[in-house]
Amino acid sequence: MKNNEKLKQSMLDKKVWAVVGATAKKEKYGYKVWKKLKEHGYEAYPINPNCEEIEGERCYGSLKDLPKKPDVVNFIIPPRSILEVLPIAKEIGVEYLWCQPGAANEDVVIEAERLGFKIEYNICVLVELG
Repeated sequence: MKNNEKLKQSMLDKKVWAVVGATAKKEKYGYKVWKKLKEHGYEAYPINPNCEEIEGERCYGSLKDLPKKPDVVNFIIPPRSILEVLPIAKEIGVEYLWCQPGAANEDVVIEAERLGFKIEYNICVLVELG
């Protein structure tokens, strides 16, 4: 399957992102992706039920806990965990999903499309934002 350049660019143009799998551990992609979004002027909300804060910013336990609806949800968690989050993303009205390389599998893509999400996968935000 070929990724859609136009879809990718329209996602990158959105400025409110949630990073599911964000972490305070600086060596982890969950930290690097969240930090890169912040450095590029995005409003990036970290989501991780096992983390209280990252660099003084509140880390949220769930998409439902966010103060506003994200335009894009970025996943840095295993596929089976993504499948658990998809109904919540649908419930709060999220339209766009971005799965970091290795996060999505065929089941995730099929279910996301079935639920009506626009999804990008196996593309790295770190690479796209330089």
